[in-house]
Amino acid sequence: MHDRHLVKRGLTIGYVSERTGLPQSAIRYYEDEGLVTPDRNESGHRRYARADIRRLSFVMISQGLGFSIAEIREALRTLPEHRTPNKGDWARISRKFGAVLDDRITQMQALREKLDGCIGCGCLSLKTCALYNKRDRISRRGAGPRYLMGDPVETD
Repeated sequence: MHDRHLVKRGLTIGYVSERTGLPQSAIRYYEDEGLVTPDRNESGHRRYARADIRRLSFVMISQGLGFSIAEIREALRTLPEHRTPNKGDWARISRKFGAVLDDRITQMQALREKLDGCIGCGCLSLKTCALYNKRDRISRRGAGPRYLMGDPVETD
């Protein structure tokens, strides 16, 4: 008996490459990373599901937005294996990634504002510089460029 919700896997790697624009080597790499899991036919050739085209497209877009392979893999692990992911499945991932992107946008806007101020400043006064870290005081809050990461500026 055939269940219409089961994932059919019959697409060749060449077809998936053509549809996604990814080289076959990239598709095999993503397989090695656990982002897609094609079946093998009797001859040992890879066979992909139509849903794998969407998964690979998601990988491409997510990487372009700065998400790591590990983050993408974790998100894809939440998708069902036994059926094609539906709109709700993708919406759940979208909400999670959207929250991360919102945080990144906020950080980038704050960084842009601070850098705009620095470019116009000309370093005429270290007393009013939003990035100056006298005697490395801010290091007690942690590693990295703390002021640029959003920590409030300490003044004397």
